Amino acid sequence: MSVPSNAPTAGTGRPAWLAADGATWRGVLFLLFNLPIALLGFVVVTVVISLGAGLAITVVGIPVLVAGLRICRGLATLERSRARWLLGLRLPSPSHPPPRRAGRAGPGLATLGDPVAWRAALYLFVRLPWGIVSFVAALVLLLLAWVVLPGVTRALLAVDRAMIRGLLAPSTRVEQRVRDAAARQRAAQDATADLRRIERNLHDGAQARLVALAMGLGMAKEILVDDPRGAARMVAEAHGEVKLALSELRDLARGINPAILTDRGLPAALAALADRCTVPALVTAGLATRPAPALEGIVYFTTAELLTNISKHSQASEATVDLHRAEDGSLLLQVRDNGVGGANPRGGSGLAGLAERIDAIDGTMTVGSPPGGPTTVTVRFPWRDDPHPGD
Repeated sequence: MSVPSNAPTAGTGRPAWLAADGATWRGVLFLLFNLPIALLGFVVVTVVISLGAGLAITVVGIPVLVAGLRICRGLATLERSRARWLLGLRLPSPSHPPPRRAGRAGPGLATLGDPVAWRAALYLFVRLPWGIVSFVAALVLLLLAWVVLPGVTRALLAVDRAMIRGLLAPSTRVEQRVRDAAARQRAAQDATADLRRIERNLHDGAQARLVALAMGLGMAKEILVDDPRGAARMVAEAHGEVKLALSELRDLARGINPAILTDRGLPAALAALADRCTVPALVTAGLATRPAPALEGIVYFTTAELLTNISKHSQASEATVDLHRAEDGSLLLQVRDNGVGGANPRGGSGLAGLAERIDAIDGTMTVGSPPGGPTTVTVRFPWRDDPHPGD
């Protein structure tokens, strides 16, 4: 049997509706707004997204689908804010950012692969039945059942909290998979670019010189009997071409995997890098065992790029390179200089590309570079100790 709205609450002598606290009233307000928001979300999902998916084979379909997903993501942000204001439910924002509006095709395709937008669409799709039930229940409680209002409201809100946490809270697993896939793609692109660079250097450098060498020696052979002096001159020129070709091949091999790294390990290889740096650099590298060859190569080229940046941009008079095994077992590299500072790992700089490559192998890079210096770059690599050939 329902209780009249002016019935006193037991032991207080006050009407029951005055006994409800602020949290209850905020919860009732949340439940009453469930229906209009659920209706809006359901229309977006069923009409816009369904229409876009149905027309995906046409020119119109993809933009419609992208627009629908962006609206879903916006409504999900509104729902998180509503839950924070009325329920005190504070959820972190998704760590997977909205796709940037760069280019024509890029952002649209990125939106289609946005896990946050698709989870928001699922949330809006399943909200309508519950929105109707919770709205009607809140309305009945307001009109007829004041005594049980706080308890029933809490029970109804428990369902809302579960749905919001389950579908609108950041999904670490899904978003980590997206980041890992992006990192692997960047690593693959970097590897492809390196292969193309090697191919181009071989074609334009050593290969061209070897072709010229073969032609020169062939001509020297033809005129050897009739013009010995001319043949000797051509052989001398060919000898010079051989030296240049060998030098270019050595430089190219150094860019792939330097012999000193393979033979003597990271301490000697980093010392050789420091010797070639235009800024005096002191290397401290103490490792009881050698890491995996692949990790050695990554550390070597990371150090090489950081020392190159110091030579080009830092205006420093000295630098240090420290490599050691950290207490947590990771391999820690720190490169410092006393230059002008101001190094920015964002904005498309070389440090940004280096950070992406390090992230692709589950490493981390932090840069401390206040204006005026000094600059400290700390890179932490996950330790890998696959045996070296011959070990």
